[in-house]
Amino acid sequence: MSTMKIIGGSGGRLLTVLVAQELGLKASRVEIKRFPDGEKYIRIDDDVREEDVAIIQSIHHEPDNLLFEYLLLCDTVRDLGANRVIGILPYFAYARQDSRFNPGEAVSFKTVTKLIEDVGTTELFSIDMHQHRVERVSDFFRIQVHNLTAAPLLAEYIKENMQLENPVVIGPDEESEQWASAAAKVIGADHGTLQKKRLGAEKVEIATRSLNVRGRDVLVVDDIISTGGTIMEATKILRDQGARRVLVACTHPILGHDALSRIYESGAETVIGTDTVPSPISYVSVAPLIAEALRGS
Repeated sequence: MSTMKIIGGSGGRLLTVLVAQELGLKASRVEIKRFPDGEKYIRIDDDVREEDVAIIQSIHHEPDNLLFEYLLLCDTVRDLGANRVIGILPYFAYARQDSRFNPGEAVSFKTVTKLIEDVGTTELFSIDMHQHRVERVSDFFRIQVHNLTAAPLLAEYIKENMQLENPVVIGPDEESEQWASAAAKVIGADHGTLQKKRLGAEKVEIATRSLNVRGRDVLVVDDIISTGGTIMEATKILRDQGARRVLVACTHPILGHDALSRIYESGAETVIGTDTVPSPISYVSVAPLIAEALRGS
């Protein structure tokens, strides 16, 4: 580990410093700027020859820009003689576009994986990749890929800070069962899921299952809060069923379309996210999770 170089792009500068500190290392200096025409300039101010290099770049909010920046960083360190290039993409944009449902649609996930591989990434780590229909993310890659989860970190934070009473962990849909289960193990609670039917790009309908939440503290766990529609509907239902408190946790707080205020208005007491995406609710850092993964790589 003493010879590994830690490099951060614009989408992961603070997280890069935190990961380096966890590993007892110092993050490499990188100069990133733009020419007057908007073209990006990158210079790595460190010797990476015959070194293992980890590049941390969370691809959020400006995914095209940050993805291309990652490609430049990766290609540069390989050209400078790096031994291995380990990509750390905590938030992996385009993962949801993994199939073609209408004629002519781009299968963006497949395109992005090709770019990441072809530019020289030798191993890849992401966190709670947002997937709908992919059973194993490794099926899309030729390189070794690891999909880590931040659900236990979120649950530990909730357990230590929220003084839960008779808690139950709920996933807002069937796909979120994996995160609800992981969080429930940390808290020592039972868990379940609601049923979601998507009615449009930003409108969802949530149906309840036979879950008893009356008088209990409910932790709703999901991988991503984008527009907040799913969480809002789940919170309203749980409140209507008599939940004592509704707390919300997610890995990726994208928080578009005034999502945060609308979630609070729907009845949530608190909303907590990680720093895979910097936000007002990024109380939990994934730096320890990334550092541990790098120690074992």
